[in-house]
Amino acid sequence: MSTERKGIIKFGGKEQTVVGEDIKVGQKAPDFTIQKTDWSISKGLKETRGKVRIIAAVPSLDTPTCDRETRRFNVEASKLGKDVAILVISMDLPVAQKRWCGAAGVDQLFTFSDVTKAEFGKKYGTLMKEARILRRAVFVVDKKGFVTYSAYMAANGDEPNYEEVLAAAQKAL
Repeated sequence: MSTERKGIIKFGGKEQTVVGEDIKVGQKAPDFTIQKTDWSISKGLKETRGKVRIIAAVPSLDTPTCDRETRRFNVEASKLGKDVAILVISMDLPVAQKRWCGAAGVDQLFTFSDVTKAEFGKKYGTLMKEARILRRAVFVVDKKGFVTYSAYMAANGDEPNYEEVLAAAQKAL
């Protein structure tokens, strides 16, 4: 049973229940099952083993802030090299993610859907129960599977500190 917490974030002006505990720096990153854009199952951390991972939880790719964030990480992905994998996870349907990526020209990172089981959201403390979307957060996981950076945005409209995230990823290399 996942922990449920109130008083952390609002969505649409309404208080949300956040499911799961916040991920802390130094802890082993929990693995999770998510869907790829073709609906096949992915074990996000296992499939990117041996790489530094930047994991961005976003509410929906079809919103202005998520659009900017995902496009920015797509640009940064090509600069970071092949030893870094960027995973952007939302509750969008996989077909919607595939369409959005094609239209946006996003092809340097991986988009995944947590829509069927919300397993990522529960394990990483990003699931907003009432809205059934993810609150915005970014994590860096090193090659050994430990969290070296964790940041939860105070509001879903807030963007992450890209420079901090990128510096954490570089340091984890």
